[in-house]
Amino acid sequence: MNSRLTTAATLLALLALAACSTAPVTRESSGSSRNAMPMAGTHPTLNIPETFVSDVLEGEELDSLATWPTPDGGTWLIATAKASHRLHVFDGDTGAPLRVYGAKGDGPGEFKRPNGIAVMGDLLFVVERDNHRVQVLALPDFTPLGTFGADVLRSPYGIWLHETLPGEYDAYVTDSFMYGDKYDQVPAWDELDERVKRFHVARSPDDGGVVAQYQGAFGDTSPEAALRMVESLAGDAANGRLMVADEDRRHVSTLREYTLDGRYTGTSLPDATFGAEAEGVALWNCRDGEGYWVAVDQLAPLTVFLLFDRNTLDYVGSFEGDTTSYTDGITLHAAPTRAFTGGVLYAVHDDKAITAFDLREVTRVLSLEHNCTD
Repeated sequence: MNSRLTTAATLLALLALAACSTAPVTRESSGSSRNAMPMAGTHPTLNIPETFVSDVLEGEELDSLATWPTPDGGTWLIATAKASHRLHVFDGDTGAPLRVYGAKGDGPGEFKRPNGIAVMGDLLFVVERDNHRVQVLALPDFTPLGTFGADVLRSPYGIWLHETLPGEYDAYVTDSFMYGDKYDQVPAWDELDERVKRFHVARSPDDGGVVAQYQGAFGDTSPEAALRMVESLAGDAANGRLMVADEDRRHVSTLREYTLDGRYTGTSLPDATFGAEAEGVALWNCRDGEGYWVAVDQLAPLTVFLLFDRNTLDYVGSFEGDTTSYTDGITLHAAPTRAFTGGVLYAVHDDKAITAFDLREVTRVLSLEHNCTD
């Protein structure tokens, strides 16, 4: 059997350990040792120093990232700040702060616990956990265009966008609602088919706002492969693949593969690939259909960035920086910028700062294919 497929014996053992899906779930510390990873030792984690580390922002609780190429040739790096209920904009070439947008509230241009974020063209999509919605704004002025999902989303976190037609998008949003006094109990199996919700979104021809249609929800409900605690996800439209990160380490924290129409393929990354929580995930799209999935392992004192082949999901290599730790969100900007001619990988550092890795250096150190950066 393919090593990427979970065996029945392993599933039964894991199920016995999990005991019950409704038991309280404790998020373990990011200080988990990387020696917990079976790849450690035989596949060493290499060092790649960060090109920059931004100034520390205390009390903001930075989470997710997205980039936007500005009309003057620059690059904006936009981060959600959960604790302050606003967005931070950085210069993508230097990490310098450029502006702050938003405030706590439920009106246009206001946020409550913004988490996932994505850019498509000049549209910015922001997932608000505590407003139970996705808000859409127009760049560069952050003009509010509308919201969607408030009637069906319960505790949304991450988002991935797929342009199906010019100006029309499928938005996939993770919905990690939980139960219990501390919101730490995973729902029953039959409710886990709502872990990812899909919407079709387009600009309104009447007023220029956005209109969205709910397309339904999905998620495997079997004890061995159900999505228990979900936040990050990313897709590969060319291959019809969606990778969803499950953070529940009481069972298996891993990436699970779905089709774009919501069918679980039965494939996931090998058990215990991640020493801590599987968190940020991004596709490095290269020429000729090649590329890599980049996934974050929230280890401390240093985050480990894991790379897998885009098509086979085989492990390729891993690296860590000199500073980056306990990473939530990442985003990969494959297009050249003024400072990063081969593209750049951005990561959140300890909820307080943004770091950047030059993709040319990642390619060199890990001996990757140069069709990704040339």
